[in-house]
Amino acid sequence: MGRQITRVEWFLRRRGEATPTPARTRKFVTHCITNFPGRVGACGGGGDAFAGGMVMDFAKLERHCGDKLAAVGGDAAHDREHVRRVVGNAAALAAAEGARLEVVLPAAWLHDCVIVPKDSPQRASASRLAAAQAVDWLREWAWPEEWLPDIAHAIEAHSFSAGIAPRTLEARVVQDADRLDALGAVGLARCLMLGGAMGRPLYAGEDPFCERRAPDDRAACVDHFHAKLLTLEGTMQTAGGRAEARRRTEFLRLFLAELKREIP
Repeated sequence: MGRQITRVEWFLRRRGEATPTPARTRKFVTHCITNFPGRVGACGGGGDAFAGGMVMDFAKLERHCGDKLAAVGGDAAHDREHVRRVVGNAAALAAAEGARLEVVLPAAWLHDCVIVPKDSPQRASASRLAAAQAVDWLREWAWPEEWLPDIAHAIEAHSFSAGIAPRTLEARVVQDADRLDALGAVGLARCLMLGGAMGRPLYAGEDPFCERRAPDDRAACVDHFHAKLLTLEGTMQTAGGRAEARRRTEFLRLFLAELKREIP
């Protein structure tokens, strides 16, 4: 076996840097410290190897998850690319916060491994079902048993509709990573795609921006902005998540302002 790699090296390699130099690794850790104040000591800056001296094969994990998710399918807003973006968000936040990738990455890859339609009465149970399925698969792949309870909790707590408070740093990271994908340009596109797939109009003509009524995200796409998307910034659990959520939420507000100007 070759030299053990640090968490930061793994993250930089995933971004396309085949052989990160020590100077590049130090620069990245400095960036984390400057821009994401928090627990960065465990993210690999000091040259630490993975937990317990064990090097996990994250590339193999990605292949396993990809095969399973391809069979599961998804919907207009919960496809393979959504999962990839959440994994990318989670890896960046984990590096900044010092969260355990051995927990964060499996949870991020498998957070939507059971799909329950948005309009289903069982929707609030989706993350618990996904957690149970994920644990079964991870045992199949011989993922260390000691991490499975925290992986299951991170999957259960990521869901907005489940209303489960994250108890661990890793669960906070995964929750933020998923919620960031509901904001900004991607979040806007996902909202409209899913609303269109469910046959919902862009806005309710009698009161498009919920100025005289409570928002009902079953009625129109713009209602979903007021019922959920604009509230997510206030739920973020990590420093990096809060900073990025502010930026992406401002994009949504600008969209709504422009839409209001264009509606007769």
